[in-house]
Amino acid sequence: MMKNSVDASVLAVAADLIIRDYMCVKAGEQVLITADAATDPRGVWALFEAARVQKAIPSVVTIPQLPYQGSLSDPYIPEVAIAAGMSCDVWIDMTFPYMSGSKAHSEAMKKNRTRSLNLLDLGAGGISRLFAEVNFDRLFDLQNALDELIGGAVGKECHITDTSGTDVRFTIGKMATKKLRHTDRPGTFTPPGSAVIYPEVDSVKGVVVTHAAFHKYFTLLKTPMTFKVDGQIREVTGGGSDLRLMEESLRRAAGGQFGKIIHFSHGFHPAAQFDGRSFNENIRVAGNNAIGFGIPWWQPGGGENHPDGVVTNHSISIDGRQIVRNGALVDPPELVKLEQALRAA
Repeated sequence: MMKNSVDASVLAVAADLIIRDYMCVKAGEQVLITADAATDPRGVWALFEAARVQKAIPSVVTIPQLPYQGSLSDPYIPEVAIAAGMSCDVWIDMTFPYMSGSKAHSEAMKKNRTRSLNLLDLGAGGISRLFAEVNFDRLFDLQNALDELIGGAVGKECHITDTSGTDVRFTIGKMATKKLRHTDRPGTFTPPGSAVIYPEVDSVKGVVVTHAAFHKYFTLLKTPMTFKVDGQIREVTGGGSDLRLMEESLRRAAGGQFGKIIHFSHGFHPAAQFDGRSFNENIRVAGNNAIGFGIPWWQPGGGENHPDGVVTNHSISIDGRQIVRNGALVDPPELVKLEQALRAA
């Protein structure tokens, strides 16, 4: 459990926004909150109370912390949690490693009833910062503009660099997910503040240098970890004692191989903190890039079971046009204005 101080009133505002506004919870709806033994209970109960205020019917199911995430967690999810997931209108998952991508979660989604939100390892502080310490409408103005920019760049070359040695190129693929300002339809969603870039996986070539990693757990790296990629991940070096854990996680996620890079991202949330406590918050820090490794979810053996690395303070060019420089948007002008307005709010 995190011990950092959190303003209870700010947390209550954040929980209300999530339940009433963002997830569109209505009176009488069944709201499931899944947590594990390591989840910050302050966030859990703030959401529980916010659901009660909306006259919804909330339930909390707490399970042992899973050893792996996604489809790798299937053997470890208790039956009671599986049954609860099949019977709710809104499912807020606060487990980490997480259940999204597991068979239990996938079967629940097939019923086309549930609106699922992955809060994962966000504690009370992270929930407060991502949802209450920002102008949420302006955040989504920028979210939608970035998603539109990336969605319109399918087939173009993306080039990502940083001052630590990251230098990687790839062809941008089709977008697989979309964040909604008001989550009023079934599906699986993640908090705003990060724009995901899906590559044509075989086109990824170059070097990625990460400063944080989610392998068996999330941690800041004492020394950077470097991935050399040519379609496949060819070599992983550095990272100190975390190298062995990353290699094991890569092989576990990709059937004994190191796998490929399956997503990049651009974080732009002005209140997010890079403190090593929460993967879900740290990847949304402005200029941070969540690099997903493994097998794409649409291929056999794929799914939400992959490890991740975090590149910091990156620069991004699309089709030779620089969009991000050292973590900040520099082009096109309309996106720069949206980011400036968000930071001024």
